[in-house]
Amino acid sequence: MRRKWLSWGLVMAQFGCLAALGATGTVVARSALLLAVQVVGLALAGWALWAMRDSLPHALPDVRPNARLVSSGPFAVIRHPLYASLLMLTLAIVLDDFTALRAGIWLALFVVLVIKLSYEERLLVERFPEYAAYRQRTWRLIPFVF
Repeated sequence: MRRKWLSWGLVMAQFGCLAALGATGTVVARSALLLAVQVVGLALAGWALWAMRDSLPHALPDVRPNARLVSSGPFAVIRHPLYASLLMLTLAIVLDDFTALRAGIWLALFVVLVIKLSYEERLLVERFPEYAAYRQRTWRLIPFVF
């Protein structure tokens, strides 16, 4: 039961941050460079969803009973491309319509996603024995950085 509360709490915090960003400014970058960052973020999300096409993604970090470990497409390089794409999309709008409040919300989103992916990885290690080796050969969120 505690796991469900944690999972739902993380999802609610994530969507709360996204709603706050949407409520405090633009959601589509006006700058050509930052719009390009958003397009790359959308392309990354599309590629990740395509790689996951045999297993439906969901917002909760819980591992579904019929889940399989995806390690192709962008997952061959980073373990959480959907979180990375979300951070790219939102960072672009924060930089395009910058306020200290929006920067703080984005930092909160980043922290929530790092906590969420850390929790998700603990669950994946329990479910997939090969996940430990997969972690050794991939980046968590940002290639060559983290």
